[in-house]
Amino acid sequence: MTSGKGDAEKTRYWQKTISEAVRSGISIRAFCRQRRLRESQFYWWQHKLRASQQAGTTPRPGGHGRPASFALVSDEVGTMDVGIELVLGDGRRLRIRRGVDEGTLRAVLAALEQPGC
Repeated sequence: MTSGKGDAEKTRYWQKTISEAVRSGISIRAFCRQRRLRESQFYWWQHKLRASQQAGTTPRPGGHGRPASFALVSDEVGTMDVGIELVLGDGRRLRIRRGVDEGTLRAVLAALEQPGC
């Protein structure tokens, strides 16, 4: 797998694997053991993908290469039940209520990273 197509497949594989590790809720070490992955390789790919994203060379799926931004919706007591509003790179907005279940939020964010979302 030395072709450009092979590199793209590896990149997609590791993007998916790293997302699954985050969603799993277990340590990276335990995740790698379960998947029979080398922990050093996992961290190498994580570093590579982050560096690519920061440099803008590998756009995140669904994000069109633009970073998400955060904005405080309201800090007035009782005005809204929204804790924060996440403005995605393509202009979509995700309002996250205070006290949201962490697992649910992780699942939503992971779904937003999927191509075509």
